[in-house]
Amino acid sequence: MIGTPLLRPVRPAQTRPVEEVLTVLPVQLRNLITRLPPEILEQLEEIRLRQERPLALGLMHRDAFLSPEGNLVSDPEQAYRVSAGDLERTLQLVTGSSLYALEEELRSGYITLPGGHRVGLTGRAVMEGGRVRTLKYISSLNIRVSREVPGLATPLLPYLIDRQVKSIYHTLIFSPPRCGKTTMLRDIIRQLSNGVPELDLPGLTVGVVDERSELAGCYRGVPQRDVGVRTDVLDGCPKAEGMIMLLRSMAPQVIATDEIGREEDIAALEEVFHAGVRVLVTVHGASLAELAVRPALRHLFKLKVIQRFVLLGRSRGVGTVEDILDGRTMRSLGVR
Repeated sequence: MIGTPLLRPVRPAQTRPVEEVLTVLPVQLRNLITRLPPEILEQLEEIRLRQERPLALGLMHRDAFLSPEGNLVSDPEQAYRVSAGDLERTLQLVTGSSLYALEEELRSGYITLPGGHRVGLTGRAVMEGGRVRTLKYISSLNIRVSREVPGLATPLLPYLIDRQVKSIYHTLIFSPPRCGKTTMLRDIIRQLSNGVPELDLPGLTVGVVDERSELAGCYRGVPQRDVGVRTDVLDGCPKAEGMIMLLRSMAPQVIATDEIGREEDIAALEEVFHAGVRVLVTVHGASLAELAVRPALRHLFKLKVIQRFVLLGRSRGVGTVEDILDGRTMRSLGVR
């Protein structure tokens, strides 16, 4: 089993991910969080603001509450309580004081910040024609910190590279939430795009459909995260439509996208397979058995095209490669 935790220095010459996220918090909350020791800040994955409830932090190995003095506590009664004003001011900072302009994002339940950080929202759903049109009366926010971890995928790549054709095997990465799928996918894309000389892999042209702006963290269309020198990113585009657009316009050797699951996603993947382009995708799920019962993914399994299944977990820290399965035999490759 490969153990690859995410605790590594992240782009020291640039703004740290936590510092990017803190800019959307009111001064009072920002000051509370910055009192934490640096080693705790490096483990910060989520900041949860729930109106009139304790300020909660998601760390790599545990969840905790934050006290009014800026200390981690386990007792919610000792925690700082998020006020309506805290929530309103945070929402103003997240949206640039223009909630209406982000109606499309609100319909999806999240807003992506520059750098690929994501803010999930809950409140009252406003319905139109049987579908969610927007959210109002926002009552909680979940700010998820996006990190780059250069080299995270290095121990995994020898199992994913098809040396005969100098490309990647059709690969599906799966795991429960908060296990590092997006971070792992980003580093695989970066290394494939730049080339991996030690594995005799030249740089590949990679097309990325980044529907939620998390992989490349585009700002005005320009990636803020390192996704490699030969990577073309289609930002904010639905996955199914984006895969077909890239296939027809950018001549990719690999198409990558995050969190597939809808029937239209699988239909688009079929076109990619038929075009001879390799695919690299992720999906939520704790086991192959769980994935196989979902209608759309069941069809993907029937195609018998995926050559590598990679399970991520947290047994040795977020981003641990728990197992790699050969898609043809469905047997473990015996990773140690």
